[in-house]
Amino acid sequence: MKKSIKAGFAVLTASALSLSGMAVQSSFAAVKHAAAPVTIVWYAGTISGNGLRADVVSHFEKLYPNIKVKVVAEPTNTDTTRAQLIAQISGGATQPDVYLGDVIWPGQFGSMHLALPLNKYLPKSFFNQFAPGLVAGASYKGNVYGSPWFQDSGFLYYRKDLLAKYHLPVPKTWEKLQQEARFLLNKKAVKYGFVWQGSSYEGLTCDWMEYLTDAGGQVFNAKGQPVMDSPAALHALNFMRGLITSGVSPKAVTTFTEPNTMNLFNAGQAAFLRNWDYAYTNSQTKGQSSVIGKVGVAPLPTFAGHGTAGYATIGGWDNYINPHTKHLAQDLLFVKYLASVPGETILATKASEIPTNNAVQHNPAVRRLNPVLSIVAEQHLIARPSQSPSYAKVSQAIYTNINAALSGQTSTANALKQANSQLASAQSSSSL
Repeated sequence: MKKSIKAGFAVLTASALSLSGMAVQSSFAAVKHAAAPVTIVWYAGTISGNGLRADVVSHFEKLYPNIKVKVVAEPTNTDTTRAQLIAQISGGATQPDVYLGDVIWPGQFGSMHLALPLNKYLPKSFFNQFAPGLVAGASYKGNVYGSPWFQDSGFLYYRKDLLAKYHLPVPKTWEKLQQEARFLLNKKAVKYGFVWQGSSYEGLTCDWMEYLTDAGGQVFNAKGQPVMDSPAALHALNFMRGLITSGVSPKAVTTFTEPNTMNLFNAGQAAFLRNWDYAYTNSQTKGQSSVIGKVGVAPLPTFAGHGTAGYATIGGWDNYINPHTKHLAQDLLFVKYLASVPGETILATKASEIPTNNAVQHNPAVRRLNPVLSIVAEQHLIARPSQSPSYAKVSQAIYTNINAALSGQTSTANALKQANSQLASAQSSSSL
């Protein structure tokens, strides 16, 4: 696999290789005046309905009538999409030209030359327009492989009716959340205090990154060495375990995924919920929620003394460019457009997706659309440790050991020690 990928990358078209720096800018100008239209293929999944893809493509084609964008639908399963792209691009396929991919792909795809390093072709100003934290999450070894398009992240959802009834403030610290959840449980206001994703799967890696980062810890240091066996990590894990042993979170939380927590919250059984941006709309949907009009949303809390807001793990999708494309100038224009204020405004206003463009996030008209968009710019974002080419093994080392500690199968200290050892093994692995 490695040899075929490297060989394929080595035979990139001469036109693509020549398009760097000022050459790209002159190519952009030439595109506008080209005699014949060029068609590029955008491999993209359904985003809030197929209409959104059609809207952005239509607007782009009006701006650049000599570029036509053919949308090819990605499979609904992300792993299937990933496998197809690896097979196609490693085999030298020139299409798709641009593809929508998970935010955790940069390390894997960058290391195997399955995506173009965008910073070699686009100016620094392009990357400065994104919300803080997103470009770092799209990078691998100093190169930026993904252009953030829409963002997902963790939020705290709460029963605003219960907080109002008992004169409780929206908790800004994890300690305060635990205290208020216990209070509401003692009042028998709810069955569960706080529900979150504690099962042994990717969702727990996301939750863990929020506690770990807020406590001051890291998975890897700047040299790529695992450093999760640290006092900060122990503080974070002890707190998570304490949520369960104190009864604030049910023991079954160690088996919960997003749907489990969403269903409990919608049923009115939980006071607080950690979930992604979709959860607000979900909780306000007739026929599936009993808490319509009773839900508030806030940035995730922080540990006491650690600042004003906690960290939210980055989810969402980036646009990548196929290194074998024959239409690089056109691809770059399309990627630039998708990340621009007009492109991101369509994304936010027509689909209520979280835009990655900082200016659009702060736009008052966008912030008024729903409570999630009103606070997204206040978040502190953290990427998962996806800069590792072996991210799947990295994440598995995290969630299996954290889950073992949360469920009481091992001590928190031993879980971190085991995780660190497995992280070192994962880093030495070269498989995708």
